Amino acid sequence: MHTSHALSPEELDRYLATAVQAAESAGQVLLEHARTGFRIDHKAAINLVTDADRQAEECIVRTILSSYPTHRILAEERGRDGATESPYQWIIDPLDGTTNFAHGFPFYSVSIGLEYHGDCIVGVVLDPTRRELFTAVAGQGAYLNGERLRVSTNESLERSLLVTGFAYDIRETTNNNLDHFSRISLRAQGVRRTGSAALDLSYVASGRFDGYWEVKLSPWDMAAGIVIVREAGGLVSGFQKNTFSLYGQELVATNGRIHHQLLDVIHQRSDKS
Repeated sequence: MHTSHALSPEELDRYLATAVQAAESAGQVLLEHARTGFRIDHKAAINLVTDADRQAEECIVRTILSSYPTHRILAEERGRDGATESPYQWIIDPLDGTTNFAHGFPFYSVSIGLEYHGDCIVGVVLDPTRRELFTAVAGQGAYLNGERLRVSTNESLERSLLVTGFAYDIRETTNNNLDHFSRISLRAQGVRRTGSAALDLSYVASGRFDGYWEVKLSPWDMAAGIVIVREAGGLVSGFQKNTFSLYGQELVATNGRIHHQLLDVIHQRSDKS
């Protein structure tokens, strides 16, 4: 965080409490829709949205703006909203894993991050079906249901369990991660594809995965999870080691120990793999 814009621990705690309240309210909306049913719309051939997404998002935005009416909002369904001059921007994915949710596959999450002067300072990811709440505040550590999180200590890509995902336009673009997936699958102990980037990042933070990579991401896929990974002792970058932008679409997040190894395989030319 920029030292010239340092926030007090009390301020950070208030923002975290608001994010947790918003996530838990949205989680209840999702569980209720999972129980009673919902309508599915198609934004594109394989890109879904449900009325559960929209209602959960409205619940989150209402909770945040009731406490911080001048803050900006960037949310998956509604886009940008709020006072443009505010240094605060809440970045929201009300249902990360919509396809899973729509098929009744119980692996999805609510993701809420807070950006302040360009830095992500608060991250909350809620898995409502497992009642797992991942939280982190810059400089204060990462937690799962109040228990401190630490990344894994695995130092070898060959012994690593990794996770990735594929963009909604996988059928239309060559930048679809399939080349990376093929190469890395031959090097790692295992590769999983769960369908929720926010939970993938939270699982890296908790040591359940050793690393994660993906392309064609949006800010709401990453904002909360990167805070949780960093505060658990992990490393976050773009596909170049010392670069990362929340708006850059590429992300590598690891325990730090396998980071260079994973980047090396990502950058291998296909004729060398």
